Amino acid sequence: MVLQCSNITKSYGVETILDQVKLDIKANERVALVGRNGSGKSTLLKIIAGQLTYDSGEIITPKGTRLGYLDQHTGLHSDRTIWNEMLTVFEELRQMEKNLQTLEEKIADPDIYNDQRMYEKVLAEYENLQYAFREQGGYQYEANIRSILSGLKFGNFDYNTSISSLSGGQKTRLALGKLLLSKPEVLILDEPTNHLDIDTLRWLENYLSNYDGAVLIVSHDRYFLDNIVSKVYEIERTKASLFYGNYSAYLEEKANRYEQELREYEKQQKEVAELEDFIARNIVRDATSKRAQSRRKKLEKMELKEKPKGSEKSANFSFDIERQSGNEVLNIEDLSVSYDKKHSVIQNMSLSIKKQESVALIGPNGVGKSTLLKAIAEKIEAASGTIQYGSKVTVGYYDQEQADLHSNKDVLNELWDDYPLTPEKDIRTVLGNFLFSGEDVLKPVSSLSGGEKSRLALSKLMMKKANLLIFDEPTNHLDLDSKEVLESALIDYPGTLLFVSHDRYFLNRMATKIVELTENGLEEFLGDYDYYLMKKDEERQRELLRAEENKQAGTQSPQNESADKAAYMNEKEAKKHARKRQRKIDETEQHISVLEEEIEQLEQDMLSPDVYEDHQKAAEIQQKITEAKENLDHYMEKWEELQLEEV
Repeated sequence: MVLQCSNITKSYGVETILDQVKLDIKANERVALVGRNGSGKSTLLKIIAGQLTYDSGEIITPKGTRLGYLDQHTGLHSDRTIWNEMLTVFEELRQMEKNLQTLEEKIADPDIYNDQRMYEKVLAEYENLQYAFREQGGYQYEANIRSILSGLKFGNFDYNTSISSLSGGQKTRLALGKLLLSKPEVLILDEPTNHLDIDTLRWLENYLSNYDGAVLIVSHDRYFLDNIVSKVYEIERTKASLFYGNYSAYLEEKANRYEQELREYEKQQKEVAELEDFIARNIVRDATSKRAQSRRKKLEKMELKEKPKGSEKSANFSFDIERQSGNEVLNIEDLSVSYDKKHSVIQNMSLSIKKQESVALIGPNGVGKSTLLKAIAEKIEAASGTIQYGSKVTVGYYDQEQADLHSNKDVLNELWDDYPLTPEKDIRTVLGNFLFSGEDVLKPVSSLSGGEKSRLALSKLMMKKANLLIFDEPTNHLDLDSKEVLESALIDYPGTLLFVSHDRYFLNRMATKIVELTENGLEEFLGDYDYYLMKKDEERQRELLRAEENKQAGTQSPQNESADKAAYMNEKEAKKHARKRQRKIDETEQHISVLEEEIEQLEQDMLSPDVYEDHQKAAEIQQKITEAKENLDHYMEKWEELQLEEV
């Protein structure tokens, strides 16, 4: 057991958030914490991480167990460069490295050689320190940094880039990377999938699956949870319930438990009714009075079950339109969009969207998906090109940053001010459908959680009744139940959809067309997300087959040359360059491996009595160590240059 929560209780004033919560995590377990937004998941994580006090209970961890915690709103705020910030994780190792260098210099000092006792003392100290350095990963921490940064899409970055110049999403990814590098025995992650594109999400799934430690995770990504966890704790109505298996298994088991509890409750209610009926009919009759009294005693001793409550109330909404649009909804021609006057994010892009299409825009983070949506929704001005709406098109736009919400208003007036002619009771009904009831509607917008702000923004969008809805990451901050409700509402929506999402489940359920946006432009796929993956796989298979055929055929005859020969030659040259670059990387890594082994062997030789008793031999080996480390630094720099080189 690496973490145990025993009867944790937490209240804010008279409202109890967590009541007698129990949670156990064993070494190397992957555990999910699920529940509605506001149920207390993040509160429990903060309590476990020591960032929040609790009223009663106990948190137990074995001595020496390190907990690493990533808040869902965490971002690195540092004036250091990317590389130097990551190095701070290894301050202890780097100090050990400096101490080893100091001891090496002492060993090579002739004055120490003349003092046999001091010489042996320094050698023993060097041997112990070198062993600790090697065991703690001293010879590979820089490689670990590069691996993590590459996985989190910083592989092509200049590592000397200042963190202060990065975007919020990039800072969040770096905070995650720094935590992963620290390798705590218990990794506590609150919504780590935010700000990750699909490729990075897959990398993180693989990393966490192989992580040497326990993982406690809160996430609203259903695919992610299914691929990672083997145990689920649900926080509902202040209590924690345990389910074994992944997220899908949890849903199934939860439904089974409810049905079983309902059957047992109904069976007992039937038995109670029969007992009460028998008692009422027979208690006053002499012949049956004793039997009736016996049944009464049985009824009094019976422990009555409460009716199972089932799931808590879900949001309940739908999207409608005021009028139908024409068949041509949106036409974009040669569009270029910039985030400043010098740098274009989107260049010369063209796209057409028809009535009732559901178009998903996908691509890596930073490629300009959100910027494109802002331009289409006329939130920013395009640099060039045209954006033309079709006949009778009305636009509703959902911003993932909730920039359209006013922090100084309360929930009721945030919606009512946009629709002042609507009666207050109707506004309250709408808000009630989005789970804002009673005093909740008087909460200031600034005090709302991310999920509450999302539901409020959706309520405003629903009231607009636009026939073209543009969503930028609509499932961010929504709990799992709200996601299901949103998906069902949008499936029944009679208008046209254009959206950006990294939620693979949402993409697959909603999209009728996938538009992949890359630095080279866009490519359209008429189908859902599974169809897109299938076509991409077929494309890769064709490329492999074509490469194999070209290899076997050697040179083409003039009769078989295709019209796109120039494009093929360019592709061939690019692949040739990529192979050449990869060979150089492999060769460099081989040199690095050989030099690291050579340095380790030379440092071991320094500890040999034959060497440390011979000052000349010791000096010669020390010189070899110095030269090997200089060569290692050279190949490390070469490796970094090759990684940053464009393919």
